[in-house]
Amino acid sequence: MKSKQAVVLLSGGLDSATALYVARHLEFSPQCLVFDYGQRHQREVAAARAIAGRAGCSCKVLNIDLPWKGSSLLDRKMRVPLAAAPGLGVGARIPSTYVPARNTIFLSFALSFAEAIDCRDIFTGVNALDYSGYPDCRPEYYKVFNQLSALATRAGVEREAIRVQTPLISMKKSQIIKLGVKLGVPYELTWSCYKGGKAPCGKCDSCVLRAKGFLEAGVADPALS
Repeated sequence: MKSKQAVVLLSGGLDSATALYVARHLEFSPQCLVFDYGQRHQREVAAARAIAGRAGCSCKVLNIDLPWKGSSLLDRKMRVPLAAAPGLGVGARIPSTYVPARNTIFLSFALSFAEAIDCRDIFTGVNALDYSGYPDCRPEYYKVFNQLSALATRAGVEREAIRVQTPLISMKKSQIIKLGVKLGVPYELTWSCYKGGKAPCGKCDSCVLRAKGFLEAGVADPALS
């Protein structure tokens, strides 16, 4: 049976890479969509290209501009915060690394792309357990976005609505890693650190959550070896 197409939002990080391999495992033919949106560094874009290449999937990189900044991932004058102090927990407050409406912007492009190629599924690696507390990573957000997809597209009105699939949203980071290991995700190619450079900083939210996940999964992080 011919596999169905799926648009996969690929950031180059651990979660999106796992979502890509979940889509492949479900016998979808992924079309990877990567965004170069003025983030602090190009490491994650390069990682996304490498992951898509390893998976044998097409990869489209969109260059978009968010000139109003509003995030430490966009504004180099702002400091990328360290992870929360022990006892406070990551995600106790929405950190400055939150990019205003980023997932809504990305999903809108993905929805347009999916409809243009007559595709009914969009995969994203968002997670609402081990995460930084971003409001656009929560299940209720995706429920509403899928309602919008059904109402605001020709596909939804005339045929079948395009669905945003979030297979990792209720999983701990360690569970995501264990799943990815089974699926053969090349975690050595992924980049999670909010900062650029030759090696991860080990101190930002993303680095701390990644380290915690690998520790709890009982797996060595191949990107650090």
